[in-house]
Amino acid sequence: MSIAEKYKSAGVDLEKAVLLVEIVKKFTANLPQKGIISEIGGFSGLFSLDISSYKNPVLTASTDGVGTKIKVAIKANKHKGIGIDLVAMCVNDIITSGAKPLFFLDYLAFGKFNEKVFSELIEGIVEGCKISECALLGGETAEMPGLYAEEDYDCAGFVVGIVERDKIIDGSNISIGDILLGIPSSGLHSNGFSLVRKILFEENKFSLDYIPEELEKPLGEEILTPTKIYVPFIKTILSKNLPIKGCVHVTGGGFIDNIPRILPKNCKAVIEKGSWEILPIFDFIQKLGNISEEEMFRVFNCGIGFILIISEDILEEIKNLILALGEKCYVIGYIDKRDEKENQVIFVEKR
Repeated sequence: MSIAEKYKSAGVDLEKAVLLVEIVKKFTANLPQKGIISEIGGFSGLFSLDISSYKNPVLTASTDGVGTKIKVAIKANKHKGIGIDLVAMCVNDIITSGAKPLFFLDYLAFGKFNEKVFSELIEGIVEGCKISECALLGGETAEMPGLYAEEDYDCAGFVVGIVERDKIIDGSNISIGDILLGIPSSGLHSNGFSLVRKILFEENKFSLDYIPEELEKPLGEEILTPTKIYVPFIKTILSKNLPIKGCVHVTGGGFIDNIPRILPKNCKAVIEKGSWEILPIFDFIQKLGNISEEEMFRVFNCGIGFILIISEDILEEIKNLILALGEKCYVIGYIDKRDEKENQVIFVEKR
């Protein structure tokens, strides 16, 4: 028996490496790959960095995963959305600093390689890169029997972006009276799925095909909706040189943990409940799980996936621009003075 045959008997097929490269090449054939000067399949990816339009460029980077949403995708045998999620979770993070995504890499790990699953993931990753105008530089695929169950997989993404140093958005000039402008989410995005799975599938034994009256669509379709990618229209807003003071990607930790990441210590965000449309999936989960309002705002995006913090004098201009780009937005609160012992995010009824 050859070493390749022995390795295959242990659960790893060395001959699949060529197949993986061909699948990736097929999906990236029509993906704009500006800056890439290397072929898919090399030991590393090469990217030519054009800084001719920058005076003092700063590189930014982010890495993330999709969490246990993958378990639902495996159950449904639908994986393209997970690929989109993977890109979204990374590029949405770096756009908060005003950075333009340059290139993306992925890491996919399987208990046993599955060509269908791999192809759908790559198709989603390519679509996510296309939406965010980001090159796919390369990646790694591992087959790890013994560490993962045969049908299981996991994934991680990594993105690098670039921003002019004096245009970095870091929240440092946020001040009292500023406005919080919320941009809707597409649904659950990729956070809170351990709780979602417990409530829907363990406690209530729902199937993915179940159509709740509140949702009017199959449960699986609703909760596997891909994470919205905010890069295209945030880039457009930034290209107008409008003074955005802060950006928040509402991910794990919801409003309560994410907004303070960019607030000065003497400021608090006052969120006005009822000022935006909370998507039905969140009400459905809250009611089923008997979850407190505070916990909902700590775990989920509750219908707001991205927040801009701006001065009131440019509010109408920003709103009109967002609407012209085909997006909705809501004034969801404002910045107020914070006492030393106060929380940095408080909730009040809509004025």
